[in-house]
Amino acid sequence: MSDPTEAFVAHRNLLFTVAYEMLGSAADAEDVLQETWLRWAEVDPAEVRDERAYLVRITTRLSLNRLRTLQRRKEAYVGPWLPEPLLTTPDVAEDVELAESVSMALMLVLETLAPTERAVFVLREVFEVGYDEIAEAVGKSPAAVRQIAHRARRHVDARRPREVVSARETRAVLESFQRALEGQDLQGLLDLLAPDVVLLSDGGGVKQAALRPVTGADKVTRFIIGGIGRTALQVTTAPVTVNGNPGLALHVDDVFDGIMAVRVEGGRISGLYFVRNPEKLTRVAAQTPLTLR
Repeated sequence: MSDPTEAFVAHRNLLFTVAYEMLGSAADAEDVLQETWLRWAEVDPAEVRDERAYLVRITTRLSLNRLRTLQRRKEAYVGPWLPEPLLTTPDVAEDVELAESVSMALMLVLETLAPTERAVFVLREVFEVGYDEIAEAVGKSPAAVRQIAHRARRHVDARRPREVVSARETRAVLESFQRALEGQDLQGLLDLLAPDVVLLSDGGGVKQAALRPVTGADKVTRFIIGGIGRTALQVTTAPVTVNGNPGLALHVDDVFDGIMAVRVEGGRISGLYFVRNPEKLTRVAAQTPLTLR
């Protein structure tokens, strides 16, 4: 085995993404990585044949344990629960497969899987880990893992967005939405929203947000314009790349207020995901350039 620190650093981004896609929380993913490191540092080098596989196994098992705790926390959550947004580099958005794997839309689909199904799906479909390796990570036989993978894939395929949209197309739609939002252009927003658009807003019981999904272009438009109209403060937006896709950082009187991600289908916005819960914005606020704060 190579130097333990070097091996961990070499695989850190992979381990973080595995934990984040399983948990939907960057803060919890970082906690899992810290615990992974502590366990990794105690490993006897003679036990390790494949450093990557060994580290992924530790991270997966720790994530599964934490996922069960998180599920209980989500059951008591106020209003819709959205994944903690991640600011990612623009080049991730150009990698369609990677961008789709961490998109808000897919992360919400993963929330509908059982913990072991989610772990198997993430490891197999996103990172192409072998069945034998996954079996060791989740404590199942390779045959059982194959069945779980098939079931999870079928479940996700039935719920994930069917249309793969390029970052360029999403960005173009989002720029029009940004102009309509800042100009409080009612008709402009209606033209950009799909008839069956769904808006999910996550305030965590701390910030004002809709307690249920808002469905339909007219209701979503009235919710957005009504929210802006109720305040005399200035609402501005700035483009960011969030969860591998173009999104917006919202500011109220130059104070960072939230992150909005979108799903685009057929040239219109079919999903809006607005995170306002301050606990989920700590990491984003630290990463956001000064010009956007």
